[in-house]
This record gives sequence, structure tokens and C-alpha cells, in this order.
Amino acid sequence: MNLKERLAELLKELDAAETLEDAKRIKGEIEAVQEQIALADEKAGILDSMKASKPVAGNRTEAKAASLGEHFAKAAEGHVAKGQRFSFAAPEFEKAAVVMTTPSSIAPALTDVDTRLVEGYRRPLLIADLFGSESISGTAITYFVENSSVEGAFAAVAENGTKPQISFGDPTAVTESLKKIAAYYKESDEIIEDAAWLASSINNRALYLHDLAEETQLLSGDGTGQNIKGILNRSGIGSKTYAHGGNVDADVIFEAMMAVQNNSGFAADAIVINPTDYQRLRLAKDSNNQYYGGGYFYGAYGNTPMAEQPPLWGLRTVVTSAISAGTVLVGAFKAGGSVIRKGGTTVEMVNTNEADFINNRVTIRVENRLALAVRYPAAFVKITENPT
Repeated sequence: MNLKERLAELLKELDAAETLEDAKRIKGEIEAVQEQIALADEKAGILDSMKASKPVAGNRTEAKAASLGEHFAKAAEGHVAKGQRFSFAAPEFEKAAVVMTTPSSIAPALTDVDTRLVEGYRRPLLIADLFGSESISGTAITYFVENSSVEGAFAAVAENGTKPQISFGDPTAVTESLKKIAAYYKESDEIIEDAAWLASSINNRALYLHDLAEETQLLSGDGTGQNIKGILNRSGIGSKTYAHGGNVDADVIFEAMMAVQNNSGFAADAIVINPTDYQRLRLAKDSNNQYYGGGYFYGAYGNTPMAEQPPLWGLRTVVTSAISAGTVLVGAFKAGGSVIRKGGTTVEMVNTNEADFINNRVTIRVENRLALAVRYPAAFVKITENPT
């Protein structure tokens, strides 16, 4: 219910008041609401005049938000304000409409806030992009993984001769249920007065931590409880080992690439490796003290321009601490697996959670639902140290 609707309701209550005490009480509420409406109209008029004073080039349409945080802040602007009770939810990032319940129409105050924040390290999040992408309308998906065992074989047969029988093993049904990755955090409600600050809070902090948890689940989730079973813990993926007490070398990585192709028929398209292992490979030298991958000024043997992080064996190489040192994952990611999502990532904000309203703060919640389907486990090979 907005302020004008509340005013109309109070006027009806005043008309129906049966006692002088009730009439005085309702009158006081009417005067308070009228003051809020006058303040809202004044602020709206100031904002409209400021917008009208800006030059407009032709008939340009309003630019689409470049990030989820900007999308949410832009949707919230003009609908929520400090001092008002509200519950606000922006739509999924792909959509345009705004859904809200019981907000006021008061525009945010135009207050400049120093939004600089000394942020910690943000590692690149790339694992989800390696896989294929799908969406579903339900809450789970079932698929069938082929059984590679075959009984019997084709053979050359004489005319009118008895043909040999072959039979295939039954495929394995695998059901992946959507899992929710979510968290909430609190901010001072002054944040809603500055859309840029609100957007940076969502983009640079909340979404980063959300995507970090998602990446960990896709790569190494254990599948228990509400956890996704990550690719490293899937049964049916190939394995290669290197000598106990040794290091991952380029040869075993190439052997894993060939194992992917031999076992699944798909060519490997990416390698995931820890920075420690990549550094060891990158700094490897031959007997002439030449870097195999090129030195700090030139490429290998000075023949090619230097690459900042040259890929291993020509494949996309993701160097990330998401995978443990000593473990390397090689795979045909696009063909072998898919990240399945239902809708997009959603952001919701309220100031009525717990004691938020009386403490001048808001609660922001970020969440999404996803699953990992690995239809061709043989398209992946995990390289680890031989324990003996």
C-alpha cells in the first residue's frame, strides 16, 4: 500500500470514527501521511527537473545494466528509501520488470558517499565457463550414462552361416537434483541512498563470494547433503598418476589428453592446474639453460613473441588455486559435462528482517539453483601422485 492509498484509507476511518479520541488519533495519522506525501512530491520534482536538464542525444533508449549489481540498484532506485518499511526484489538479471511489495514511492536522497573500499584478492572464476550450459524447468534431470561393456563381437560369417550375438551392458541412470547456493548479509540502510555503492557491494563482494562457492562445488563438491558432486569426485572419470615424490610433468598431461580422446572420442579442450604446478612447468629448462616455454623477454629459443601465460599443449589452460597442488584435471569440458541452471542469480533486499528496521539496516540475499550433469565421465582425466 503506497502513501496515497493509506491516506484514502485514513479518511474513510475518520468518517466512520465513533469517538472524539478516535477522530483525534486518525487526524494525527492523516497529517503525518500528508507530510510524507508532500516530501515525496518535492523530491520527485527535484529529480525530474535534474533529469530534464540533462542533454538527450536523439531518441536513445536507456542503457542496459552491465552487471547484476547495477541492474538491482537501478531497479531499486526510486522505490525504496531510508526510514520506510519495504520488501524489495529485483527480477532475474535477464528480465526487465521489477517486483516489489509494500515499498514507498519516495526517491532516494542525492547524497554523495565515499564508496572506496580496500578489497582483498579476487581470484579469476573460470571453471563454470569451461562446461556446456543448459537450463531446465523442473527441479531435477535424469540422464543415462552408457555402459561400455559389450559381450560378443562382430565376425566374418559365411553365406547362410550363424551370426554371432552381441549384447550391451545396461546404461546407468543418473539423476541430478538442483542445489541452491545462497547467503545473506547486512548493510547500513544508508547504502540505498547511493546506487553506485549498492551496485559495488553486490558485484564486488556478494557475487564474488557466491561464484567462489559455486566454483568449489562444481570442481570438488562431495555430493553429500545439499552439495553438488563435483567433477573430481565423479565415478567413471579417467585417472593418470606420476611417480611418488615427483612432480606433474608435461608428458603425463599430454598422455591424459590422449586418454580423453581414446576413452571418449572427444578431443580435450581445457586443462585445470594449480599455480604451483604451472610455475614448475613454466620455469623448466633444457640442458642449455633455455626455458622450454620461453624466457622473460622472448618465446622459446627466442623465436616467437613472449606469451604472458602460454597454454599447455595448445589447450585452454586455467591456472587456479581452486584445484589442489599436485592434481591436474584434463577434459573435453564442453562435450563431457554441463552446468544446468534454473533461472538466473537473484538478489532480494528487505529492511524488515529481524531488527533491521529499528537498527537502520537492510538485509540482502543472493542465491541461485544449479546442478552439474556429467554425461560422458570418460571425457575427463584426473592426474594425481601415485601414493606408493
